[in-house]
Amino acid sequence: MYEQLKTILITDLHVAEDDVRPEATREEAGLDSLAMVELSMAIGKRLGLDVSDDELLEAATVGELARLVEERAAHTARQASNP
Repeated sequence: MYEQLKTILITDLHVAEDDVRPEATREEAGLDSLAMVELSMAIGKRLGLDVSDDELLEAATVGELARLVEERAAHTARQASNP
């Protein structure tokens, strides 16, 4: 999931590839609150996952963002398999 998030950050949000590291803080990656709104929409569009910008803002690092998206993907998959 980290690689997918990295691709979204670089391609859709135009974050410099060198700034996208698991240990990088949101600030180090240049991800302000507006970027979190854009990221939320990009995750929905590219991955089909509903993750709010408020949830994304709770993550302190890029690695935590990836874990949040991974957890949401797993939760969505469980819901889909148990209608």
